[in-house]
Amino acid sequence: MPYLCSKRLPGRALAAVTALVAALGLGAAAPAEAAPVPVPVPAQRHQAWADEPHGFASLAGGTTGGRGGKVVTVRTQADLAKYAGAAEPYVIRVAGAIAVEPFGSSITVASEKTIVGVGTSGEIVHGELNLKPGTHNVIIRNLTIRDSYVEGDWDGKTNDFDAIQMDSVHHVWIDHNRFTHMGDGLLDVRKDSQYVTVSYNRFDNHNKAFGIGWTDNVTTQITIDHNWFSGTKQRNPSADNCAYAHLYNNYLSAQAADGDPVWSYGNWARGRTRMVIENSYYDGVQHPYQADATAELVERGSVLRGTTGRHDEWGAAFEPRDLYAYRLDPAAAVPALVKRFAGPQKTIGVDTVLDVPAAYPTVQSAVDAVPAGNDGLVTVRIAPGTYREKVRVPADKPRLALVGTGADRDDTVIVYDTPNAYGGSSASATVLIAASDVAARNLTFVNDFDEAAVELNAEQALAMKTTGDRIVFENTAFKGNQDTLMTDSPRLDAISRVYIRDSYIEGDVDFVYGRATTVIERSLIRALSRGSATNNGYVTAASTWKDNPYGFLITRSRIVSDAPAGTFHLGRPWHPGGNPDAIGQVLIRETELPAAIKASPWTDMGGFSWKDARFSEYRTYGPGAVVTADRPQMSDADAARHEVADYLAGRDGWAPHHSRTNR
Repeated sequence: MPYLCSKRLPGRALAAVTALVAALGLGAAAPAEAAPVPVPVPAQRHQAWADEPHGFASLAGGTTGGRGGKVVTVRTQADLAKYAGAAEPYVIRVAGAIAVEPFGSSITVASEKTIVGVGTSGEIVHGELNLKPGTHNVIIRNLTIRDSYVEGDWDGKTNDFDAIQMDSVHHVWIDHNRFTHMGDGLLDVRKDSQYVTVSYNRFDNHNKAFGIGWTDNVTTQITIDHNWFSGTKQRNPSADNCAYAHLYNNYLSAQAADGDPVWSYGNWARGRTRMVIENSYYDGVQHPYQADATAELVERGSVLRGTTGRHDEWGAAFEPRDLYAYRLDPAAAVPALVKRFAGPQKTIGVDTVLDVPAAYPTVQSAVDAVPAGNDGLVTVRIAPGTYREKVRVPADKPRLALVGTGADRDDTVIVYDTPNAYGGSSASATVLIAASDVAARNLTFVNDFDEAAVELNAEQALAMKTTGDRIVFENTAFKGNQDTLMTDSPRLDAISRVYIRDSYIEGDVDFVYGRATTVIERSLIRALSRGSATNNGYVTAASTWKDNPYGFLITRSRIVSDAPAGTFHLGRPWHPGGNPDAIGQVLIRETELPAAIKASPWTDMGGFSWKDARFSEYRTYGPGAVVTADRPQMSDADAARHEVADYLAGRDGWAPHHSRTNR
């Protein structure tokens, strides 16, 4: 439901979530001889590759892998086997090379798993991944699986050491892997497996590259696109009794030249397979595509360079566009395209995307899925809607981005209604970010506790509290009354930095406060009226450590208010627990001030004089920017040392204001 507006929360109430994502069902398997009837899906994005399954793996409910499960990073065989074989869903990041023992042994992959190599580092050496009958909803991406070859056994007759083997599975996406120098097949898709897509992989230095079938039933549906077969002899692929085999934009080159007149070949439609080949590129391949008399093979748009032997084409096969949308690249462009993009990529697996509510029902459940100490950026994409929940990002979950996917920040709202009386500032906060290197974009954070309706001794109600370092808010809104936004640090002498840009902050009493070094740039700050004719509140309450020269900088922004003229303060010095070492620093710079700002805008707090704090203005303007004896003005020389970069740089040169995402 939408959050309820307090009597002093201006503006329209935000719409509730209009609908949840419908549950996706899997259709029943087609009987032998019957052609499955997949459901059409939209075309993949127009880019080098898509990060979601396409082709047959996207049909009949789609393939989501471990979506909805926890994210784990593995570096050992024991951990890989533990999580890959678990009953619950996981997103498994493989970081580094994992040597499998004994040589050639299998790691079982259970249903609802995503296994992805981190950049180009993820390798499985001397072992295979095995998907047993009934396994479904598996994504294997960006891995190198290599070197289970048994010396002298070119035909792979002594041991069945595949790279990936699957029997009687459904909904599997094999993408951006490299398979090389194994003991039998590189990839075996066997025994009535359905809804499979194999895309952007490299198959090299091997005899039997890629086999499909081992069944009398005409059941399998498979999409094979943008793969590079190099230095392989046969099965590129061999497709036996496939209901639908759609091959497009594949590149076959440098075929293994052992003089075999029959079993060195490219693509083979065997049994009663219906195969369509489009816009592929064959360079120096013997028997580039061939079909049994009982099969149907349609080829169109491919480039054949120096090919010999069989070029079979007969029958109508099927029309892939009747089943799903896809984009063909020109055949002439395939070698360059596939050489560049097939196989593991530096950018895949480094960052992880978690979708709310499509994969995780709440924002907190997505945060809970983030691994402790994660070493890659995790982006939580939050669909438009109102999420009535508290969100806690613990200190051991850095490198997190919370991103609203709506057209506007008001489309995605995280809201709760706890006041300070129930557990202090941390318990009060709708969102608490204790981790470092966290960003939030295109979101609204609200604490809608109605202080007018409830009488408490501690009515402060935070929309956001941060204690981590290097926190970025861009195009965000913070809504509340007292203590709306607290930017803090783990302790007084620890310096945390927060950068807020192109955002909106509203409140009445001390609604921007804390001890973190905080820059608010190009933002709108609304000082809400409490209905007083003399004192309606305070914009800031800084508690900066005495040895930290940089507290709050509000720059190139606007402060607006509907309070009467001369009834609002710019701030007061907060000394938590009476600590004399908390000497607030606030600079209001090149910012418009409303008439509501008092002529003497700084005031005392808790027995501490504002004159002992470090409060100043620089080139403020607007009706509230009059210069009086009680309004310290920063000099040009000091202002040159109080730019955005000075506040944020610290010892590590942090400069989020130069980031492309913040422009």
